[in-house]
Amino acid sequence: MDLKLAGKTVLITGGSKGIGKAVAAQMAEEGCNLHLASRTAGDLEAARDEINAKYGAQVTIHPGDLSDSSRMRQLAADTAGIDILINNAGAIPSGSVQSVDEETWRSAWDLKVFGYINLIREVYPAMCARGDGVILNIIGAAGERPVASYIAGSMANASIMAMTQALGGEAPHKGVRVLAVNPGLIETERMVTLGEAQALEKHGDKTRWREMLTNMPQGRAGSVEEVADVVAFLASPRASWVSGTVLTIDAGMTKRAGL
Repeated sequence: MDLKLAGKTVLITGGSKGIGKAVAAQMAEEGCNLHLASRTAGDLEAARDEINAKYGAQVTIHPGDLSDSSRMRQLAADTAGIDILINNAGAIPSGSVQSVDEETWRSAWDLKVFGYINLIREVYPAMCARGDGVILNIIGAAGERPVASYIAGSMANASIMAMTQALGGEAPHKGVRVLAVNPGLIETERMVTLGEAQALEKHGDKTRWREMLTNMPQGRAGSVEEVADVVAFLASPRASWVSGTVLTIDAGMTKRAGL
């Protein structure tokens, strides 16, 4: 299926690793031009070179602190005229309401919650004025199934879901779509590191981390490519009648009773 994405320009935050990098690769395969933003220049350079070598895509990189509102304004200015914004940057630590201190909580929200808000505040009006554009937020399944042991992340995700639904209802009247995906447990470098730590604690052997996933659907985590495929479709003109929607990508895990 031709997704009709060829020639589109896409900005992806958190685009140097994990889900963001997989989305970038999928978009490049579809013929898009890419802007990739994240904190570390070296990681961005590696992602750019890999994607360019494989797909011949035009990839521009934007290293910087995405929790800094002034940096986000500059990023929007540097990438003015993008067709698609994919918000993906953010990693919020686990912990209870007592164990996550205020500084950590605020820092995490500055990146994921206010990072998304600040970039949307810059990009959305320009898309509306042009009468065309797509904003897709990559959030997380904890927003629809909050847990006390991941309270900062659950609350952050829920707030971004609400923003997506609110703007997504308004946006089509202006020629724009706003939507989101909620990945469940996905096999990223960060997930593997956490799994290895759990396996080392439980089994004394970090290489047995996959044994920690036996309660998952199909006994595994999802792949970054499985998320990227869905994101590419939803961001494409093939999904032109979809806005305000938050699609869960977790093989039904959040719908299981008793979890």
